Order: sequence, then C-alpha cells, then structure tokens
Amino acid sequence: MPGLVPPMLASSGALPTGSGWGYEFKWDGVRAIAYVDDGLRLLSRNDRDVTRAYPELDELAQLLAGRRAVLDGEIVALDAKGRPSFSALQHRMHVRAPSAALVASTPVRLYLFDLLHLDGRDLTALPYAERRTALQELGLSGQSIDTPPHWTGDAGRDLSTAAADLGLEGVVAKQLRSPYEPGRRSPAWVKVPLNDTVEVIVGGYKPGAGRRAGTIGSLLLGMYDEQDRLTYIGHVGTGFTQTVLRDLQQRLEPRSRPDSPFASPVPREHARHAVWVDPVLVGDVAFRSWTPDRRLRHPSWKGLRSDREPAEIRLRA
Repeated sequence: MPGLVPPMLASSGALPTGSGWGYEFKWDGVRAIAYVDDGLRLLSRNDRDVTRAYPELDELAQLLAGRRAVLDGEIVALDAKGRPSFSALQHRMHVRAPSAALVASTPVRLYLFDLLHLDGRDLTALPYAERRTALQELGLSGQSIDTPPHWTGDAGRDLSTAAADLGLEGVVAKQLRSPYEPGRRSPAWVKVPLNDTVEVIVGGYKPGAGRRAGTIGSLLLGMYDEQDRLTYIGHVGTGFTQTVLRDLQQRLEPRSRPDSPFASPVPREHARHAVWVDPVLVGDVAFRSWTPDRRLRHPSWKGLRSDREPAEIRLRA
C-alpha cells in the first residue's frame, strides 16, 4: 500500500459550465481517505485515524473482497428525510469508540467519489473521468457504503437546482481531464455551496443569562490572517441545543486563559465578562454575508470540526 495520501481540496467559486466538467452533489459530512488492505483504515482530512469511530464502515473491505485500494469520500449521517445532516453527525464524530447503541441510533454512511490506488496501481495521474469510471465499475454499494452518481455535459445548473430542492449542501464541479492533486487546493475542483458556511476558531465565550444561565451565551470567533494573527470576526449565539451547549462548555472550560487570544480588538460589549480560551477548537457556522469590516452577519452555529486544525482556518482577502 502507498503512504499517506492527503485529500485534494476544492476551491470556492461560481459554477463552471461546459463539456469539460463533471458534477457531483456536495455532501454535508466529514472527509475521509479509506485505505483497504486486509481490513480498513480510515484517516480524516488532518490524518487522524478514525477507523474505530465508524465500525460499520468496515463493510467497505468486505465489498472489495480482498482487493487493495485507496479511496476518497465523505462520511455522512442522514436525517429523517434521508438527507446528510451535519447536526446528526455531531453525535458520532467526537466519539472515538461508539457503543453498539449509538451506532444503531445514529448510523453513518461513506459516500465514495474518487479512486486513488487499486491493487498496487497509482491512479492519481489519470484524468478524473477515468478514475470515476474505474470507481463506478467496482460497484461499491451496501448498507453503509455507497458510490453516488456524477453527471457531465450541461448538468451543472440542473444539479444545483436539484440540490436546492433536496435540501443538500451544494455542488462540486470537477474538470474531467484533471489528475488527483494530493494535499492541494486546486482550481480543477470548484465547490459551489448553496448557503454560505465558514470554518472558524473559538477564542472565547460569553456566559449565558436567563434560560442559558450557567452555560454559554455566545462564542467569540476568529480566523488567522496572513501574518498568522488571530483576527476577531464576530460572535455566534444561535444554532445551539442544550446538549451542544453542555458539550462546548465541558471542552472550553479546561482551556480558559487570562488574556484574549485575538490580535485584533474585540468590541467592548463582547469583551466584557468574556471567558478567553486557547484557540484550539474549530467549528462551522452558516452566515448570511460578510460586513465591510470583515465580520460575520447573522451567523448560526453548525457544529465542531475535529477534522480541521486551527492553522488551516484563514481569513481570505
């Protein structure tokens, strides 16, 4: 088997069109590279071994029936309507060794979308179209494993409309001739989310009041700028359940510190009574837009991202 293959990353942009592109749905889950060689090994985007966290995905090794492969995909949990739900996945992604009851109540699936190595052959230099065909020919589909379809031609706009109708996260466009570029954020892959989301770093929190007394009122958020300074980008106080608030408090309280980790000023009304923390937790927020001074407008918390490192979270021009 090859060494570690860091995942290729998509750039953000407008939906490309034309005969040179293929299209897939964008799934709201966590990225994983699957290594199959006499068993399954799953690594997250930041090379963390998450094999034990998702025991049902060992089905992939059974489906490959002795073949050796490295595959790229997304781990998702489905809601009651059969749609990938990042909120549902939160119940699994922070548990290293889930109980049988948790696996049964919140099962996950692995959606495969690329084939990088097969039986000792490196496929990364092949065009995306050939890799996708080879993946489809493997017929990897089971109770916890699936190979969703992809589309070519003029399907991009129709697929984007379908994603909106189905309540999915968006579309990813991929150049049909593009090789797989491990570890690179490439313009050959373009992600087109239907709603704006951004990954953020938690640098502190405001204690709650009223019904939230004794828990967290809001999180203070930041991103690193080009000089590696943690820049304040706003606060989020919606999108939490009581369970999420308790979990966040348990994670943040041991990481408290006496001073602000932000290099830029935090508005007085948010800095007053703030509990500062070491900037090590990464999360997702949905938001409406950026303000002119680079603050999030109407953010809503989606969940923690244990598959992201704080150093990756950058404020882009």
